[in-house]
Amino acid sequence: MQLLKSTVHTDVTDFSAPTFIRKATRAIVLKGDDILLLYTKRYHDYSLPGGGIDEGESNIDGLVRELREETGAQRIENISDFGLYEEFRPWHKADFDIVHMKSYCYVCTIDDELLEPALEEHEINNGMHPVWMNIHQAIAHNEETIAKSAKKGLSIERETFLLKLIVSELLNE
Repeated sequence: MQLLKSTVHTDVTDFSAPTFIRKATRAIVLKGDDILLLYTKRYHDYSLPGGGIDEGESNIDGLVRELREETGAQRIENISDFGLYEEFRPWHKADFDIVHMKSYCYVCTIDDELLEPALEEHEINNGMHPVWMNIHQAIAHNEETIAKSAKKGLSIERETFLLKLIVSELLNE
């Protein structure tokens, strides 16, 4: 899979520190200029649906599971590679100081009707919910959050980069 971007968080300075790899998937589902996203109230941002790949799970199986859980999407088909976004970010839990986050991004199609999502407790507590959104409006919204919000999440830079790349690569703009 093509490497889209590799980033290092400014707080990561010692690459000899204990590091673990977290593999995740991100789904790109488009209808014209509209894209299926997750809005997270806590961080006031839009992100691609997706999440961690479970032990022993393929990237595609993880993509399908996460997309169903987070959005209620059904009949996930026509899955194709978009690219890999990797990050080295600080990790503030026992045994590790750095997480090497690998986000495998895929384009796919789904049925028009979304069923009820099966969000995890922390996702519900963060005010996460699926929305169809004009991709240009989502980019502008995230850029404003980056510029003005002190509570922005670590993922907003990745998500905004990916949304802009989707526009240039998939919408031919």
